[in-house]
Amino acid sequence: MRLTRSRGVAALFMTAAAAFDLQGHRGARGLAPENTLPAFARALAIGVTTLELDCAVTRDGVVVVAHDRRLNPDITRGPDGRWLDGPGPLIGSLDYAELVRYDVGRIRPGSGYGKRFPDQVPVDGARIPRLADVFALARRAGNDTVRFNIETKIDPTQPADTLGAEDFARALVKVVRAAGTARRTTIQSFDWRTLKVVQAKAPEIATVYLSAADTIPPGGADSPWTAGVHLRDHGSVPAMVKAAGGAIWSPPFGELAPALVAEAHRLGLAVIPWTVNAPADIERLLDFGVDGIISDYPDRARATLAARGIALPAPTPLEH
Repeated sequence: MRLTRSRGVAALFMTAAAAFDLQGHRGARGLAPENTLPAFARALAIGVTTLELDCAVTRDGVVVVAHDRRLNPDITRGPDGRWLDGPGPLIGSLDYAELVRYDVGRIRPGSGYGKRFPDQVPVDGARIPRLADVFALARRAGNDTVRFNIETKIDPTQPADTLGAEDFARALVKVVRAAGTARRTTIQSFDWRTLKVVQAKAPEIATVYLSAADTIPPGGADSPWTAGVHLRDHGSVPAMVKAAGGAIWSPPFGELAPALVAEAHRLGLAVIPWTVNAPADIERLLDFGVDGIISDYPDRARATLAARGIALPAPTPLEH
């Protein structure tokens, strides 16, 4: 199969990576506050191939690491130390200096989120970091091989909440290039418009096609998420990813089946499902033949991989 330049970059990325891509979701969300420097440090200390994270852009153009377009009341306390009463302001409506006044180092007691992650260790005082801070953290750990899988948190159905697809992608690419990490970075998104921009403007950066049932309607209806590529025209999500110019597909693990993994591999796609936490599910996905796993508990995933004799990256704890 002849590779386009973007497919070739993704293929080189997968070849250069360890045999299996172990990704720490939002750093290590099950163990430390999501998308914070302590969570990424925890993942590095465990030993992961890739740090998975999300990004947003502040009003003054700073690319920061955050999952939600608005400040999440389940994990956010204001400058007064009180929990937010409801969804907070849009990150894009705040300057970076305003954003870092909020504490995201603990889950709200009694919340549904807290019940899902009872083992998360709080780090009071943790702030939403800049993307550049995550790159710097890996350098301080002496880790020049760890990769970064960065999601653009943009919703085509809520265009006023964030920068547009092109401006968002350009802002992210600028930070990645400035850090010299383009060859160790993938940019992922449910909004495939941003991936088209990256493939056109920064072909040295590999792209990852996220999918979910609510962004790709099973009936084949038009979707604002898939940049004009529709299920009815291609018959399967792997075929859609290939048609869009992708080489890496990242579906929810519960939607995967062995036949889909096999189809993706026939099309030349790597398959890296999210978010796989239970050891039994990790085992099942490995039996399917996936190329990587994104997990809130990279320690659990690492233990399962080690038991199978799968090569793993070295831990790189930070010196204190």
